[in-house]
Amino acid sequence: MRLVKAGSIVEDRFVRVVDDAPLPDGVPVIVPAARFIADAEAFARREAPTGVVWPNNRNVAELAPHLDRLALVALVFPTFKDGRAFSQARLIRERYGYRGELRATGQVLRDQFLFLLRAGFDGFEVTKDADASAFAEVLRRYSVFYQPTGDGRATALRARLARVRPPGRESPETARSL
Repeated sequence: MRLVKAGSIVEDRFVRVVDDAPLPDGVPVIVPAARFIADAEAFARREAPTGVVWPNNRNVAELAPHLDRLALVALVFPTFKDGRAFSQARLIRERYGYRGELRATGQVLRDQFLFLLRAGFDGFEVTKDADASAFAEVLRRYSVFYQPTGDGRATALRARLARVRPPGRESPETARSL
């Protein structure tokens, strides 16, 4: 798999460690959810960054108490028809305030890049090099959004309301409150 960040293919500095394999010293690792939860305190004592692969059928509330100690959370899209990781991403970003890397893994499709970004993902494991250029194109193509999300971008309404108004004109919000 290739890792796309900010429209470019980058080297993944994290090493995936399977269930019972020993952890390499001084190297950023990604471990399965069950292993992380079973020994969260030991992972908190590691000097190198730790990430977790969180399946989409597991409640993210279990992960919430540990988010401040994680450098990366990888959410799984097992099939293109299963979008539960979109909801998990929004919860992790918006409800729990996670600011580390949020990575989409599994069946990550280029036609979902914009939705993935809006849900809060900032890293994407893709299968084709061409997906990186498609991702970069999505970043350039869209600049105005109607729906609010946790990605911090102002909605079209907020952008309109932020513009300078002629004197004597009130904003729609002010007019409603009168």
